[in-house]
Amino acid sequence: MKISLKTFGRSAALGTTALCLMSGAAAAQQVFTTDVVIDGSLCVGIDCASGESFGSDTIRLKENNLRIHFDDTSSSASFPANDWRLVANDQTNGGANYFAIEDSTVGRIPFRVEAGAIANALYVDNEGDVGIGTASPVVEVHAVDGNSPTYRLEQDGSAGFQAQTWDIAGNETNFFVRNVTNGSDLPFRIFPDAGDDALVLRNDRVGVNTDNPTTTMDIRSSSSDTTNVRISDSSGSGTAQLLTLENNGGAQLFLNNTTRTDAQWLFSAGRSLILASSDSTADRQFELENNGNLEIQGTLTESSDKNRKMAIEPVNPTEILAKVRDMPVAEWTYIHDAEEGIRHIGPMAQDFYAAFGTGASDTGISTLDSSGVALAAIQALSAENAALQARLDAIESQLAQD
Repeated sequence: MKISLKTFGRSAALGTTALCLMSGAAAAQQVFTTDVVIDGSLCVGIDCASGESFGSDTIRLKENNLRIHFDDTSSSASFPANDWRLVANDQTNGGANYFAIEDSTVGRIPFRVEAGAIANALYVDNEGDVGIGTASPVVEVHAVDGNSPTYRLEQDGSAGFQAQTWDIAGNETNFFVRNVTNGSDLPFRIFPDAGDDALVLRNDRVGVNTDNPTTTMDIRSSSSDTTNVRISDSSGSGTAQLLTLENNGGAQLFLNNTTRTDAQWLFSAGRSLILASSDSTADRQFELENNGNLEIQGTLTESSDKNRKMAIEPVNPTEILAKVRDMPVAEWTYIHDAEEGIRHIGPMAQDFYAAFGTGASDTGISTLDSSGVALAAIQALSAENAALQARLDAIESQLAQD
């Protein structure tokens, strides 16, 4: 049956029926087996008045429970047959005021608008852009609010996964991601003064101040930067491992002054820590092996500036020489060099420390201390040699006179 609300009151046969519908006082249901055209407005409901003032309304539903039911009677399994209902307000005392679309077949409301919702709470323009709080969306989804417009992503645990809630929001201070579940921490923030290409993800690479990173992480300096990367420990423990370089082979760090061809340095860490003056470990200037052996291709200079020293006291070279004379000196091999059989000659650190008391402990000998002891002993030997030479000269002079 098709009902067209177009011509009402011109047909005497339909006039009585229409009045019965408007007054709600019909004694029996009216059944029409042909098209019905109403030229005017229609009021349906037990509270419709005989002199109803419609204003601009074409159809009015008027009573204390307002529902429009779409009852699809399709019986073939291949045809859709779900029922729908337009619902206005709850039917219970103290219930909610709203307009909703109900999936009547399952008794569920997928869409609801509460009474008092702000103007343009949901707006779709002629291009399909959706406005939330605005009638002038300029992008596909445009949200407007007076304070920190926010989108919430809430996993409620209903599917068996741990509950977790995130907020994505922005205001005059920053754009941020808020971890609502864990203390509302802000693990990600962008401030309004962030520059162009401040952070770029492209082709599995990360760029900082560049939209075309050429390595896994490419950090470019801005004109005002004095330090490009700063790593600090805010825990206060003082024992944090601030930087770790890992590789399935040797880990390398390359330093390159692009304005010079002779200003390149390569740090390479494998079984040895190597410092090379180019991007090749073959040109190594410094190598510290993991057994403690150190080799350098140059001169070792230890600080001995008197301006950096205190409690300066002279030594007695004769006493130093006597201690050196009594100190055992042996030939030996470091335990970690046993396979190579590398031999050394020198005193034991314990004997050196017992004799002179210098150095940080009795397990090591500073090359500065050993050279100082050697110099003092040489001075004592030089003095003894001068005294002997004087005695020899005197004897030779006496013999010449005889």
